[in-house]
Amino acid sequence: MILISEKISLKNYNTFGINAYSRYFAQANSTNEIINALRWAEENNQQLLLLNGGSNVLLTKDWDGLTLKINLKGIQITERSEDFVCVKAQSGENWHDFVQWTLNQDFGGLENLSLIPGNVGTAPIQNIGAYGVEIKDCMYQLSALEISSSKIKTFTNAQCEFGYRDSIFKNEHKGKFVILDVSFRLSRRNHVLNTAYGAIVSELEKLGVKNPSIQDVSRAVIHIRKQKLPDPDEIGNSGSFFKNPVISLDEFDKLKVKYPDVQGHAFNEKMKVNAGWLIDKAGWKGKRFSDAGVHQNQALVLVNYGNASGAEIYELSEKISEDIFEKFGILLEREVNII
Repeated sequence: MILISEKISLKNYNTFGINAYSRYFAQANSTNEIINALRWAEENNQQLLLLNGGSNVLLTKDWDGLTLKINLKGIQITERSEDFVCVKAQSGENWHDFVQWTLNQDFGGLENLSLIPGNVGTAPIQNIGAYGVEIKDCMYQLSALEISSSKIKTFTNAQCEFGYRDSIFKNEHKGKFVILDVSFRLSRRNHVLNTAYGAIVSELEKLGVKNPSIQDVSRAVIHIRKQKLPDPDEIGNSGSFFKNPVISLDEFDKLKVKYPDVQGHAFNEKMKVNAGWLIDKAGWKGKRFSDAGVHQNQALVLVNYGNASGAEIYELSEKISEDIFEKFGILLEREVNII
């Protein structure tokens, strides 16, 4: 059995802090409870909304159905050799806490992904990434419950079809699976550090670190992110709202002629343009419209200063997208899932 509640506010279950209501609400602490909730939704003809950490969703309206909060917990080592270790984390584990757990064990691979909001279960869906590292670089496999059959299936790294902030769970399998756990292959020694991206090197220098460890890289990333990004517990947000657009080399060269300071880097024989730079250059950084706004330190982050509705934040994102296309001829794509 699983407890089904009615007319529940989702304000505390999404990092934007949007006060949308769900007609029905349940929390699942085990796979069996997930199955029971899915069965209840089917029997009562209720559409399903899955929430994990609630960090990558913008609720623009009340949900006329069942919202299921996934609370699966647990971390275990499943394989170990002299050089590598496989670690399985349940989907309800907080992502940053999990990263810190791996670092406390001196397991390398996830340090660049420190302080990213959300839970483990949603990380592969988005193929989260930061500072030159993505989930796909160290994820080994995951287990997921097929909603239609209640069967548990295993997906390898390749079967997840990872792309830039993309996976099979945002496309072919969107809304068809509940991710239960995710396994990572991490280094135990001879850690390979990735410090070339962003300001990690200069931050390590500021910290006086000459021979950085994986823990030092994590500390540098945390310090950078805290300076640039708002804490969702203090200001509602979902981290980066837009993807960095990918354009051709010719398009980038033309853009650079007009804007010599444009920021971007090579990506699969194309160029990935810094979306934050585009939004800042267009004059949106720090703008506020009632309680919806663009963060003053990072133009890529849209924020809820208190009582903004999801519709107001979505409308702001529309205006930004239209303005960027008008000024630069570039289409911005949202990272955040719009409900």
